[in-house]
Parts: sequence; structure tokens; C-alpha cells
Amino acid sequence: MDQLLVAVATTRDRAAFRELFDYFAPRIKSFLMRQGLDAQAAEDVVQEAMVRVWQKAHQYDPAKARASTWMFTIARNLRVDFLRKSKRPEPNADDPALVPDAQPGGFALAAQAQDAARLKAALGDLPDEQRVVLELSFFEEMPHPEIAEHLGIPLGTVKSRIRLALKRVRSELGEDK
Repeated sequence: MDQLLVAVATTRDRAAFRELFDYFAPRIKSFLMRQGLDAQAAEDVVQEAMVRVWQKAHQYDPAKARASTWMFTIARNLRVDFLRKSKRPEPNADDPALVPDAQPGGFALAAQAQDAARLKAALGDLPDEQRVVLELSFFEEMPHPEIAEHLGIPLGTVKSRIRLALKRVRSELGEDK
């Protein structure tokens, strides 16, 4: 059998390939069915394996493995690929994770606008030193050490101004804890 595969590799000998196919296809199919594939799936994998044998025959090295070992390895790898593909779950359109979030309605948008206005007013009532630190931290997403460096104040001062500002904003919004 090794000589047949070498003939396929070197001269693309169709008669040699047919002989390989006739000999190995049923054996590979039996192997795949023993490994858990149903008859139709095994047949599909055998067909793909034999196509790969034809396409990659030039890569066969008789010094490394026998033809049967090489061909069964191709079939085994294709079986693994087949099982991976078949076990992927189909997306369920009703899955809550895949359903887009509903757009907020008129009442929700109005409530958001009111909340934004209240927050803006509460921020406006803060002393400038607290408001600036809070804006840099939350709106500019600047880390506390950078705020300290940017404003030329100690890190502890930045943290205490943020804490005091948040406490005051929560109080004005009625969210005291």
C-alpha cells in the first residue's frame, strides 16, 4: 500500500488512488463508526479524508509512517474537526443575551433628563476646588495621581475632595447613605 501512495504522490496515478480508495475507505469508515460517528457522518468524513489524501499525497514520507497510519491519522483529525463543528450550539434568537436591549421609552427619557439636570445643578453648587477634582476624576477619567500632579496638590487632598464632593452631591440628590 505504501507504494500505491508513493505513486499517487509522484505521478498522480489515478489507478493507484482508486486502489487505495477501494481498500481503505471501508476500513476508515468502520474505524470512524467505532469511534462514535453514525454511518452518514462517517461516510462524509471518509470522503473528505480521501480528498485530503489525494491533495496532500506529496507530503507523505514512507520513512516516517506507513500509508495506513498516515491515512487513518488524517481521518481521525477530520473526525475531531467534524465533532467540534457539530457540537457548536446554534444561536437561539430568544436567548436574552442575544436580544438587544429595548430603547428607553418617553417616560424613561424624561426621567433621565430630569436626573441629568439635577446632577448638573448639584455639581454647580459644589465649591470650585471639589467640582474640578470630581470632573477630572469622573468625566475625564483621570487617575487620582494624575489629578494631583495636574493641579499641584497632594494625592490625599484629591481623595478627600472627591469624597466630600460625592457626599455633598448625594445629599443634594437625596441619596444619603
